[in-house]
Amino acid sequence: MTDNKLIGVSRRGLLGAFAATAVIAAPTYTNAFGVLKGAGDIRRIRMYSGRTGEAIDTIYWIEGEYIPEVVKEINYFMRDWRSNDVTKIDMRTIDIMAAAHRLMDVSEPYMLLSGYRCPKTNAMLRSKSRGVAKNSLHMKGQAADLRLQSRSVGQMAKAAAACSAGGVGKYSRSNFVHMDCGPVRSWGG
Repeated sequence: MTDNKLIGVSRRGLLGAFAATAVIAAPTYTNAFGVLKGAGDIRRIRMYSGRTGEAIDTIYWIEGEYIPEVVKEINYFMRDWRSNDVTKIDMRTIDIMAAAHRLMDVSEPYMLLSGYRCPKTNAMLRSKSRGVAKNSLHMKGQAADLRLQSRSVGQMAKAAAACSAGGVGKYSRSNFVHMDCGPVRSWGG
């Protein structure tokens, strides 16, 4: 016979406590990772680029510290593929992307459509589309346009918006979601 009591707490009581915590802890950016603080807190990002054929699957944060070598890899991966220009990516954007990915509970990597854009690339894209902002956060390394085959634009946008940490744009006709670390806002359909 097994003992279902752990120091005066029943297994049923422990499960109930976990269930209550899950209900109270609505998914936000602050708790998407906060559950692991002090218990091996790690953050991982998984992406591939159809433009360059490159892929990245890496842990970039461990116990409150970004890993400098990995941050450099992310900067290079998210470069402007048209000009090959690299900039420092704002890691808050990567955190939002990783938190949203975690909230969606998927193993599939993001397809990166656009990360950093140099001003020349942004101007060219702006001349071809009304949806490109003149002062796009892509030019500051603070935005990414992403796609997942296993999740809809709506599902991705909902997960990113649950982080309450930046801008979320839904581009349903083009099948991608914009995530940035700018002011909290949303747009698109």
